[in-house]
Amino acid sequence: MKFVIAIIKPFKLDEVREALSSLGVAGMTVSEVKGFGRQKGQTEIYRGAEYSTNMLPKVKIEIATSDELAPQVVETILHAASTDAIGDGKVFVLDLASATRIRTGETGDTAL
Repeated sequence: MKFVIAIIKPFKLDEVREALSSLGVAGMTVSEVKGFGRQKGQTEIYRGAEYSTNMLPKVKIEIATSDELAPQVVETILHAASTDAIGDGKVFVLDLASATRIRTGETGDTAL
């Protein structure tokens, strides 16, 4: 099993979710997060005053998936979340040691 973590731009969430649903991804966890990478924040104007923010709003998506489906999940996220601009985000893939469904006690791929 694999654990896929993607950090993307917030306005791309619906597009990514729909693409993953059509792939057969049954569930995901989504969190609103803030962070920065190479772009180092941005300058904004609020009520006439310019100020700099060093943390940008992002969305973190977490998906537990089978080893077989993981490459397709990553490719789908890359395609759906891309704007070809700086700050599109990152995708991380980790090995997932175990998963257990609380309600039934199922473990492994069947718990996903």
